[in-house]
Amino acid sequence: MAHDKKSEFDVILWGATGFTGRLVAEYLARTQDTHRAKWAIAGRDEAKLDQVRSELAKVRPEFADLPVVLADAKDAASLDALVARTRVIISTVGPYARYGNELVAACVRAGTDYCDLTGEVQFMRKTIDAHDARARETGARIVHTCGFDSIPSDLGTLMLQDYMREKHGGHCDQVRFHLTRMRGGFSGGTIASMMDTLAAVKADPSLKKVLTSAHALDPEPSRGTKEERDLAMVKKSPDTGTWTAPFVMASVNTRVVRRSNALLGYPWGRDFFYSEVSDFGPGPKGFALAAATTAGLGGFMAVSNVEPVRELLEKHVLPAPGQGPSATVRERGLFEVRLLGEGQSPKSGQRVKVEGKVASKGDPGYAATARMLAESALCLAFDTIPKRGGVLTPASAMGMVLVERLRKAGMTFEAHDRAA
Repeated sequence: MAHDKKSEFDVILWGATGFTGRLVAEYLARTQDTHRAKWAIAGRDEAKLDQVRSELAKVRPEFADLPVVLADAKDAASLDALVARTRVIISTVGPYARYGNELVAACVRAGTDYCDLTGEVQFMRKTIDAHDARARETGARIVHTCGFDSIPSDLGTLMLQDYMREKHGGHCDQVRFHLTRMRGGFSGGTIASMMDTLAAVKADPSLKKVLTSAHALDPEPSRGTKEERDLAMVKKSPDTGTWTAPFVMASVNTRVVRRSNALLGYPWGRDFFYSEVSDFGPGPKGFALAAATTAGLGGFMAVSNVEPVRELLEKHVLPAPGQGPSATVRERGLFEVRLLGEGQSPKSGQRVKVEGKVASKGDPGYAATARMLAESALCLAFDTIPKRGGVLTPASAMGMVLVERLRKAGMTFEAHDRAA
């Protein structure tokens, strides 16, 4: 069913003055004709919010009067007042482990739906432990990872499984994600979240167990099997014959997909295997690119773990929070993902191979993420989806309804049989 909570607003965008928040606000403004939502922007700095509103008025003159709501991330009473006014909150205020806990708690208390773009596994584990049971009681749908982390992974896998079931009557017992193309930039907010996570592990070594657990986000966390460990080296794919390297977001996305399988009641089997890699193609060129990426990623993580070096990087090299790629870079960006699945077909009795594709124009972390996050909020607000509260994933909260919405918004989600 669609959301039945009566509120002043359909959607409030929390963190509208940040880099990603501005992009989400602009997306909502530009697409207003299709959704006609009652929405507002929110934050703690009225002057900065007024500035965002005046920028939106250049996109659409009617937004000169867009409502502005003030609240403080550390003030529970102001957050309670904020979430009481809306059916859905979009949060772009990260690092979420630092700024996100009180807002999630307020949404859970009020039964208000919530979506964000966090990629912080330790924050998600904390909200599951603290709020999942209560959210199921109040009906609040708390949906993390509604951006490039982890919608292509989570909804791409769901789409492929949906195709497998409809075409072959079974499910894929394994799905392998290959990032085949990506062009875009890093933002200060993303860097800040990564640095915060490294600092948190240093301060509390027990977090390392959460971050390295293959099933860290399952209802009952577990280490998983040796095969489920994220790729840490250059490897030739037996599926494609291409050279692959670690994908920087695999440690987030794989946990989200596994949680979806658990929350949906294990429709893909309790032994469902899922992995993610970056794919650089065949031959010497593919190997060289995969090797360079692996070395670069390993080097960055190694130096970032040294506190004085990390501080120097944050101060002099890396973009600061609130900074991100230019409009030109965002528009030129893109990503493309191949999902390779296989499983037993009850219809034919044979092993069947299927393939999915998820792609989008626009910088993955910004233009594409702004679209995915905004459309997730609109899906929660307006679409007919199962009403189940809890700390959910995009696939378990919105399922194929969100896939269809994103297709209409210009993203590619497609599946077909793969030659044996």
